[in-house]
Amino acid sequence: MEDPYDILGVARTATPDEIRKAYLRLAKKLHPDLNPGDKTSEGRFKEVASAYDLLSDAEKRRRFDAGEIDASGAQAPRDRYYRDYAAQGHPYESAAGYADFADTDDFVAEIFRRQMRRARGADLHYSLTVEFLEAINGATKRITLPEGGSLDVTIAPGLQQGQVLRLRGKGAPSPGEGETGDALVEISIRPHPFFTRHGDNIHLDLPVTFAEAVLGAEIKTPTPTGAVMLKAPKGSNTGTVLRLKGKGVPRADGNGDLLVKLKIMAPTEPNPELEAFLAAWAPANYQPRREMLP
Repeated sequence: MEDPYDILGVARTATPDEIRKAYLRLAKKLHPDLNPGDKTSEGRFKEVASAYDLLSDAEKRRRFDAGEIDASGAQAPRDRYYRDYAAQGHPYESAAGYADFADTDDFVAEIFRRQMRRARGADLHYSLTVEFLEAINGATKRITLPEGGSLDVTIAPGLQQGQVLRLRGKGAPSPGEGETGDALVEISIRPHPFFTRHGDNIHLDLPVTFAEAVLGAEIKTPTPTGAVMLKAPKGSNTGTVLRLKGKGVPRADGNGDLLVKLKIMAPTEPNPELEAFLAAWAPANYQPRREMLP
């Protein structure tokens, strides 16, 4: 990095007032507000601001002169340039940081006032909980604002847990003449009683009877967009997974799939007829735990 004394054009013996005047002289010439679109002037102004930041601080200047720190003022990179001041909490973020300039130089004070007039309004943060199927299929929800009024939020199909929606121009007004801020809405999705999402696919455990699994059947099956008939092949079992294409999460190039896992359910109430049948049914070659036991 170039020597800060050389950047400001002052001697190493310069007084604080001489350093300050040198900075103001260069700022009037190079400030980006006076050179819109001029990347060369913008880059030079950053160097000037960085040099002044170091030399205007008595302790930093002493350490630099003693060789304890380099021209950047620190070992690790840090936010130094004018466009980053507001975002990173730089001392020139508020009017107080400009007080030493405003007292003696109307130009810098006017630059600050101009920036404050153009300052954008703050973003406002909200949270919104939606149902699982609303997140999959899309919906319009309304937020009641703490200060009164409401905000309509469009839930696009396929929205994900934790996604943040930006509603432009729905935040706080500018303190001056700048743009209104945005509303940032973080989405939380309630779990569904039987659907679960995995990426763009939706999983479903579907209870079936012994007869449906053994003989095969067409089974009325729920999907996020309504029930359809699912064909379970003959000889299905618990754990058999059937795929319903296009019945999953909407995406740009189509939909994911619905993966249906069959789950054979025995009757929970006593059934003498079924009990009598199973007691008499004992096929010799039916050993489901054959591979588990010696």
